[in-house]
Amino acid sequence: MVDELKAEEASRETAPRGGVRTTRVVTIPNIICMIRLLGSFVLVALAWAGRGEAFLWLFVALAMTDWVDGKLAILLHQRTVLGARLDSWADAALYIALLIGCLRLHGETLRHELAWLVPAVASYALSTIAGLWKYGCWPSYHTRAAKTSWFLILVGAVCLLGGWSLWPLRIALAGIVVTNLETLIITILSPTWRSDVGSILRILRERRPR
Repeated sequence: MVDELKAEEASRETAPRGGVRTTRVVTIPNIICMIRLLGSFVLVALAWAGRGEAFLWLFVALAMTDWVDGKLAILLHQRTVLGARLDSWADAALYIALLIGCLRLHGETLRHELAWLVPAVASYALSTIAGLWKYGCWPSYHTRAAKTSWFLILVGAVCLLGGWSLWPLRIALAGIVVTNLETLIITILSPTWRSDVGSILRILRERRPR
């Protein structure tokens, strides 16, 4: 409980100007996050059943909820510490489901893309483990790089699942590595858990001697 209160306080202190945080649990953004989290299990089931087209459309729909919940959290003044963490859990579930599904549906193609795939997965695992080890909870920085990677992943996954060019996927995987390295550095430099950081530049400015 003490850790949760500290996280709440730290999150309030680091909230963007104009941001409003609430302690409510049941909010529209949180409900959308839960839909994305539970929908990820449906994605895996569709991939296992060989339903490639259904998998593609459901992934696009679930990925779009990641954009929608963030906007609604700001517009409705329903930003919460739980929401930030739930968003990260839902994102992780969605991307793990995407990886499992793509391996199931396009495993032979991805077997030739390991040089791009392995660094992305490894860097994500490393940055997440670092956050869990230091803070005891999932890092939920929601950086601009992470938002850019979200768009790149969406385009890359659609191109892969649609049978088009692999280069958008490769660019997305490279972007993921950059995003995860920034996440890792933020974890190293930030003494407390926080959300909605924006970028590492914010951390560096805060550490600059006054």
